[in-house]
Amino acid sequence: MTSEPPAQTPDPATTGQLAGAVRTVSGLTLASRLLGLVRDLITARLFLDTPIGSALAAAFALPNLFRRLFGEGALSAAFIPEYASAQQADAGHAGTEAAGIEGEDTSQANAIARFTLRLTIIITAALTLLGEAVLITLLLTLPADDNRDFSLALMAVMLPFMPLVCIAAVLGGILQSHNRFAPTAAAPIVLNLCIIAAALPALLITNITPRTAAYAVAIATLLAGAIQVAWALRALRGQIAWRAASVDVSARARRMLRRFFPAVIGLGTLQLNAFLDTVIAMYPVWVGPTILGREYPLTESSNAVLFFAQRLYQFPLGVFGIAVATAVFPLLARAATNRSDPTDFTRTLARGLRLSLFIGLPASVGLALVAPDLVAVLYGGGDRAFSQDGLTAATAVLIAYAGAVWAYSLNQVLTRAFYALGDTRTPTTIAVGMVALNLALNLTLIWPLAEAGLAASTAVSATLQTLILTIVLRRRLGTWPIDRAGIQSVAKVIALTAVMAAVVFGIQTLLGPRTSWSEHAIALVATVVAGAAMVGVAAIVLRVPELRWLLARSAR
Repeated sequence: MTSEPPAQTPDPATTGQLAGAVRTVSGLTLASRLLGLVRDLITARLFLDTPIGSALAAAFALPNLFRRLFGEGALSAAFIPEYASAQQADAGHAGTEAAGIEGEDTSQANAIARFTLRLTIIITAALTLLGEAVLITLLLTLPADDNRDFSLALMAVMLPFMPLVCIAAVLGGILQSHNRFAPTAAAPIVLNLCIIAAALPALLITNITPRTAAYAVAIATLLAGAIQVAWALRALRGQIAWRAASVDVSARARRMLRRFFPAVIGLGTLQLNAFLDTVIAMYPVWVGPTILGREYPLTESSNAVLFFAQRLYQFPLGVFGIAVATAVFPLLARAATNRSDPTDFTRTLARGLRLSLFIGLPASVGLALVAPDLVAVLYGGGDRAFSQDGLTAATAVLIAYAGAVWAYSLNQVLTRAFYALGDTRTPTTIAVGMVALNLALNLTLIWPLAEAGLAASTAVSATLQTLILTIVLRRRLGTWPIDRAGIQSVAKVIALTAVMAAVVFGIQTLLGPRTSWSEHAIALVATVVAGAAMVGVAAIVLRVPELRWLLARSAR
């Protein structure tokens, strides 16, 4: 293959299918994230930048790690290609689908789905029991410490959410393989509603203590997990037969497991880095205020600051970045086996990367610019507000995270491209190096930058990972993932981002220093509206094709 590929003319059917899936996932994820924003406003005002807020964030850390690995990463990366292959094998045998419903089930797709679900239940249940045993042992054996004991107890209550969310993720992967993205994308709405219902009374009723409210939030989270599983099972009715199969899928199961364990590292780099951030930030709560005779640079409130700042950069990443990767992955998996059109894979990958950058780059720059106003509006003002130190720290953390939203988004697509090609070793090797780099940077940068050092480490690691994945993928494909026309489009995206940044910065300069909550709110509304409008106008004027792709109708 040559270094300059043929022009990657977008296929209208695939473009429409990708755009439709992105719109579905993005739209429902947007609704979920908006509810999540309401949830975060309530919980941030209730628990504030306090040890209780840090404990609640730590209790969410392990279930969230598994949710993102399974729901948005490793399990889907391992399961969807194998399930899609099994569907194709079933389609090649006349009557297989009917037999799977009315007679003896010989469907390979049904069999691999049943195997994956059973394995997930066994592994996550065992991990939950082990985790509960460790937490209870620590509570019974460690010297009494009020904040640490509360944190460990809250983690014990929250831990059973982990197997529930993993089971829902398996069911969601099956739904995605049937091109049904809506149920899985909408499931987090249930979680947000349950948490809001549990936390809002405590915010309005003054005699409910924050610790009682934290336990209520944990129990509501468990209820939401059960509802999500039931919802996914209902959505799958008629799509899959759950009774015992009469077909051997052991070879498929082995291939899937060989993909899965490396994918935990490959796709979970951002999540693993975030989990390490939590562990480092919780050191003052779990261990103490000093380390090796020196005062630790973080405080008992650091994890709360980190958690609530993370939620803000995850908004555009979840709504758009992961949405594009989720939608493009089944298309990549099918394109990788399309022997009739060898360029189908590269074209599909190029569309995914260009859409991610078109959304991610303006989001990165815009979020960094509005970070001071955004943090002040959401977490400042009124009687229930972060301390001034907390607001300053949260702003610095958000700016550091925001600078690499584009990289987090591209990494999701690039890693899935390797997995669609059946290569789990390469992204895993790269990811292990990035996790090690992130940990080294964490332990170095927290001393001069405090909480912002954790965020900066994650951003630097993600950016470097993007560059390495792109270069290695170019060698694997024999061509760059984006052709000359794509490079021109990227230049246009950079230009419209620069125009947007200039407009936002100009408005902020005209408004001058902001000291009150209302001044921050006015500046935030003005800059967000103007910035979004400018991106849209510039995209039209510059004729950026990615805007047309997002608006393309799905092929029926």
